[in-house]
Amino acid sequence: MKSLSLLAVVTLLLPTFPLAAVASEPEEKDLGFVELSDGKSFEGWQHNGNWEIQNGVFARVRKGGNLTYTAGLVPDDFELRFDWKVSKGCNSGVYYRPGQVEYQVLDDENSHYGENPRQSAASLFFCMAPSKSAARPHGQWNTARIICKDTVIEHWLNDERVLSFDYTDPKWADEVKLLDIRGGDLTGRGGKLYLQDHGQDVWFRNLRMRKFPENEKLIPDPDFKPMPVPAAALKKEEARVQAMLKRAKS
Repeated sequence: MKSLSLLAVVTLLLPTFPLAAVASEPEEKDLGFVELSDGKSFEGWQHNGNWEIQNGVFARVRKGGNLTYTAGLVPDDFELRFDWKVSKGCNSGVYYRPGQVEYQVLDDENSHYGENPRQSAASLFFCMAPSKSAARPHGQWNTARIICKDTVIEHWLNDERVLSFDYTDPKWADEVKLLDIRGGDLTGRGGKLYLQDHGQDVWFRNLRMRKFPENEKLIPDPDFKPMPVPAAALKKEEARVQAMLKRAKS
């Protein structure tokens, strides 16, 4: 009976994910997670020769561009779990919807991006800051989750839910508009998953994903409050916004 249940899960996932492996943890198997890498090859992924596999880890080792998952598109409703580690001053990210929709991966302490919480680790970059700083120092592994169901988005960092909001809630209209100016559209679906090469070395491992069940609700945290943006960082952000608007107009 247990194997039949697992077969049903794999069959359900066939349109989106390769038959490749299933998740390594028994409880994740039961939830429907599948691994997106076998840890030995780039099967199902594409890059320009600048990424390597080091002991089962995706490692960006030189300039060349992003590492893109090509075996399927990201489901409309999904949960992605992964681990990440950055080099000193590193800026990277995980893009999971069409356009500029990004889970920020960052060395908060040594990157200039870290001065603005809307650009810090686990933020929805250039949109929504996390509720707290929970990233570990560069060179250490972090665990992460991205969960999307309908119009609700959650980002987790080191087992803490640091971002949780419904992007149709009017109280977040200013943040959503910021992302729109950058070129991100939270209503977009059917995008490719990719890991960003932004010029510094970064590592990812244990990527696994599941379709979020239709009958399971995702309720935004009513107490979620993003970290405030300091005045100096806000001034820089406003200048960047004006530059974007000027470019768009021309």
